[in-house]
Amino acid sequence: MFERIAILGAGLIGASVALAAREAGAARVVALYDANEAVRARAKEIGLGEIAESAEAAVMGAELVVLAVPVGAMGAAMQSIAPHLAQGAILTDVGSVKGAVLNAVGPHLPAHAVFVPGHPIAGTEHSGPDAGFASLFHGRWHVLTPFDESEEGKTALGKLVAFWEKLGARVEVMSHERHDVVLAVTSHLPHLIAFNIVAMAEDLENVTETEVVKYSASGFRDFTRIAASDPTMWRDVFLNNREAVLEVLGRFSEDLAALQRAIRWGDGQSLYTIFDRARRMRREVIDAGQDTPAPNWGRDTKGE
Repeated sequence: MFERIAILGAGLIGASVALAAREAGAARVVALYDANEAVRARAKEIGLGEIAESAEAAVMGAELVVLAVPVGAMGAAMQSIAPHLAQGAILTDVGSVKGAVLNAVGPHLPAHAVFVPGHPIAGTEHSGPDAGFASLFHGRWHVLTPFDESEEGKTALGKLVAFWEKLGARVEVMSHERHDVVLAVTSHLPHLIAFNIVAMAEDLENVTETEVVKYSASGFRDFTRIAASDPTMWRDVFLNNREAVLEVLGRFSEDLAALQRAIRWGDGQSLYTIFDRARRMRREVIDAGQDTPAPNWGRDTKGE
């Protein structure tokens, strides 16, 4: 599909894009660059692709450039590569926030290139080049938030839809405003809650002499999995999607206060109604193919 693609950032997503593109035959040459010298060395060692010594060298002649750096670094990355982009180059990103990325990248976008923001809703709690794997995007949603309505913009959008589908993803197109609100509910707030609960439990662990860790039930254990995600990435997500997160967090706080009152007043009916609604949502997630109905999330119960 592309003769050469360049990926800036060789973490979980960047490495997975490189591996998936090669496996699917979506690019003949995959070039990568990471600002961390140790990461570049490891990416070269495990054969992720052609490892460049600078972002500028990586994007030279690339028809597609994927910005796989933290949201807070998008503007600087775009500024450094802008003069070196090929005529007609297509740019996209994999950030979890779209409005802030558009504002950071847009001012540095040269007239001869097209930018289509994107976000693969896929990942794990692991990071770094060794965490990548080619099947990461299989059956997962990839959201594109185009803003360029020119013929060049529409052509670029079509190419990116085909590219991500080739990598095994299901593609959805929506506005960047809608994306940021939806992801605040489905991803950002759950991560914020997980970070907070695990940090609180760490404080309690000092009091209870490690019982919190020793007797971790499945609920807390899965919070720790979410909380193990890359802190740099999530710091940037919350700082750059603050309006949507604060809006959803306000609603969450109100609902949490209602639960608190129901428990205090012994209102079992209200508790049951809320828990039953939540249980129905779990069935909808499974029916949509977003998780397995297997007990214990498909884990080997003997092992864990």
